[in-house]
Amino acid sequence: MIPVTRRLAAAGFGAMLVPRPVHAGLETLHQAAKQEGPLTWYVAQMTGEAAESMGKRFTRRFPGVGVTAIRTTGQVAYSRLLQDLKNNTPQCDVFSSTDIAHYPALKARGALARYRADSAGGLAPAFHGLGDDEYFYPTTASVHAMVYNTRIVKPEDRPRRFTDLLDPKWKGRVAVAHPAFSGYFGQWVLSMRKLYGWEYFEKLAKNNPRIGRSGNDPIALIIAGECVVGTGPTSTATVNERRGNPVSFVYPEDGAILSVGSSAVMASAPHPNAARLFLEWLLSRDYAEACVEWNLEPVRADAPPLEGTKPLNEIKLLSLTTAEIAKGIPEVIEQWRDTFGG
Repeated sequence: MIPVTRRLAAAGFGAMLVPRPVHAGLETLHQAAKQEGPLTWYVAQMTGEAAESMGKRFTRRFPGVGVTAIRTTGQVAYSRLLQDLKNNTPQCDVFSSTDIAHYPALKARGALARYRADSAGGLAPAFHGLGDDEYFYPTTASVHAMVYNTRIVKPEDRPRRFTDLLDPKWKGRVAVAHPAFSGYFGQWVLSMRKLYGWEYFEKLAKNNPRIGRSGNDPIALIIAGECVVGTGPTSTATVNERRGNPVSFVYPEDGAILSVGSSAVMASAPHPNAARLFLEWLLSRDYAEACVEWNLEPVRADAPPLEGTKPLNEIKLLSLTTAEIAKGIPEVIEQWRDTFGG
């Protein structure tokens, strides 16, 4: 089916339990999407459980349009997508990666659909310019801070700057992720290189850090007591803290890292109208509320902050431009492998 090309007017979404009128533009797209069957969503920005829940919530919002969520890490999702493109076997309708660098590359090869999403008008100021308003958009975010084990690390010993992770007293007890697997962590690596040079990581290597894959892996190691300090998203740290796990976080004095996860409709989307409708929803108030419920950092200006965290405008943040990320992520992945091994 040919995608609906009329421009959609912005949709005003209220609370989940309040009936929500569907704007005529979205309803036109909804009716077209119902004729296409369920869309496929490649997503790396949340757990598989959260992605399944999001898909069901979208279908409740737009009955008759199902979602098949395929959740992997950002780099694995990208590799799978490139294989689909190479074999001319399109499966993905909407691509949601944790590595914003994927999108300029996909756009350059003509793999992204050009679509101006009206719901993007609700983005918070911190996310303005972190995308391309005709091809890809910020839909989730992650604030990377310093995480520590509350049973082992005394309050006075908590690291306060990212440079504190280089202290020899933490040797063998620092937990980090891997930029070749986690796009969010890759943005942290790139931010540290920009702030301190690659010498930071050469010093970190001397502390023999434990290296996971996902940006959440360090938190699991810290909770288990296998490591005591490290990096991690504030969202995962707070939800584990509320569950009674021995973990908390510190907003570093040198700046927390605002990592952005983007989403785009694929040019070869098998379900193009459903994909556009889903992208509008990923930028909506309804999705932002779902993000808060799943302890994911929302990107809309009208979304409340996550429980246990500060609003973004009250945090010292380090952020990167799309151009910096697109150029820098492949570089730091190679530098990481040279310094820490494969």
